[in-house]
Amino acid sequence: MRLIRNQPVESESRPYPQRWWALGVLCLSLLIIVMANTALTVAAPDMTRDLGLTSSDLQWVIDGYTVPYAALMLLLGAIGDKYSRRGALVLGLVVFGAASVAGSLTDSSSGVVAARAAMGVGAAMIMPATLSLLAATFPRAERARAIVLWTATAGLAIAAGPLVAGALLENHGWASTFLINVPVAALALVGALTLVPPSKAARHGRIDYVGGLLSVVWAGALVYAIIQGPHFGWDAKAVTSAVVAGVALLAFTLWELRHPRPLLDVRRFANRAFAGSNLAVALFFLAVFGAFYYLTQHLQFVLGYDPLDTGVRMLPLAGAVFVGSALTGYLTPRLGMKVTVTAGMALGTLALALLTRVDAGSGYGDLVAPLIVLGAAIGLALSPCTDAIMGAFPESELGVGGAVNDTSLELGGSLGIAVLGSVLASSYSDHLADAAGGSGLPASALDTAQDSVGAGYAVAQGVGDKAQALLQQAAAHPEQAAQLKAQAAQLSDGARQMADAVTAAFSDAVAHTSLVGAIVLGAGTLLVALLLPRRPRPDATPAPVRKTEHPREPAGV
Repeated sequence: MRLIRNQPVESESRPYPQRWWALGVLCLSLLIIVMANTALTVAAPDMTRDLGLTSSDLQWVIDGYTVPYAALMLLLGAIGDKYSRRGALVLGLVVFGAASVAGSLTDSSSGVVAARAAMGVGAAMIMPATLSLLAATFPRAERARAIVLWTATAGLAIAAGPLVAGALLENHGWASTFLINVPVAALALVGALTLVPPSKAARHGRIDYVGGLLSVVWAGALVYAIIQGPHFGWDAKAVTSAVVAGVALLAFTLWELRHPRPLLDVRRFANRAFAGSNLAVALFFLAVFGAFYYLTQHLQFVLGYDPLDTGVRMLPLAGAVFVGSALTGYLTPRLGMKVTVTAGMALGTLALALLTRVDAGSGYGDLVAPLIVLGAAIGLALSPCTDAIMGAFPESELGVGGAVNDTSLELGGSLGIAVLGSVLASSYSDHLADAAGGSGLPASALDTAQDSVGAGYAVAQGVGDKAQALLQQAAAHPEQAAQLKAQAAQLSDGARQMADAVTAAFSDAVAHTSLVGAIVLGAGTLLVALLLPRRPRPDATPAPVRKTEHPREPAGV
């Protein structure tokens, strides 16, 4: 057997014999690009301390990955279709691994943001390539099962990111959360060359680069506005980005409607299964990423778990994803995707509704049931949506199909963190102002504490440290002991009241934010249920686009 597989999968007369091994490589590639986001939420405190990051710096360290990732997927998916899907995967892994090394070596906030942006470019090559290669490698009869495993891997990565990062941070610095990507990317790279067959579209005309450029502008500007506006206020930059996104999206739509071979045939959104599936993916990841954002903070700051313990306690979600995925593999062929998708979204709504019961006295046990329900919902709902989205595209556009699915996922996740994160911050600030009013602390301390739950506990800790320092002075100066002890007691009471107020305020904010998320996802569930047909044909596609004939191109690497 040759070390590097060169026979295109399109030339195989029978199903590729090593396709399940190839799926393992694709899932491994997916795993690292999803974990790159979720792991950073756990490493953020160490990075903030070591690099002196402001809240704005930290936000862009996290989201610098998201903007190029979301913006470039459509164009890069089309390029992979035309030239080489496996080539896009290999190049993406190289870029991702190199950027991870650069991120681990930098000592400035701008350097980390640049490295994260480069990782986002690599991820934009990898993500659509994994789905397009999966669809090209597996026969239609097996594709749904393969997509179930692909989706389960994404759900596992959401929960595994904090666990891996927490384990690394036990004995290493935040740079290790970048470096861990390198051996995994190298392993996936070797697997891609030896186990994944090359693939490209047999018929593919010239790429619609004008449409591609417009897609980069509207998606990038939209994600930037989603990040900038809710977190930092709707200033000139955020408003301008939103306007640019709207204008570019309109121009993109009009251009694609008139182009004979569009990058993305927007008429597909008239297909109910296709439109409903994309909406379901976006709304579901809005809820999942939003909930993940505040649950990890609750576990670390309020319940006091270290990064490793936080990761361990997210594992019920990962286990439930596999249970939900197994259920959807059994139920969808029998009941249809409308039933499984709406049931999954309803379960997600229930999980968020359960989180509205969180209060200052809640422990980890109160979070287990919502985590299990949310994990089962992920497994149940997302695989049928991804299968329907990919089934709406012909063989020549599988990379674009994967990019559409992944763009919906990424836009939903960005909205979840931005919108629910903004609701969380506003609710926490308002509740803290009410709860800490009688603490006796100066207004400047209260203002600082309102910035975030971490800042709130830091203020309380600082006041407690001052009380301890006064007690030490009292021991060294007996003549002033009574006065110093009285001051220390007052500060200790203020510190305790502040800590209690922060706990109560953040717990109330989690409950309030969960209610908002449940309302949004519940309304989305009803809309998706109306959109999805009862039993759409698995091969249903919208009306064909006007296309010019092109000579057949040989399949190749």
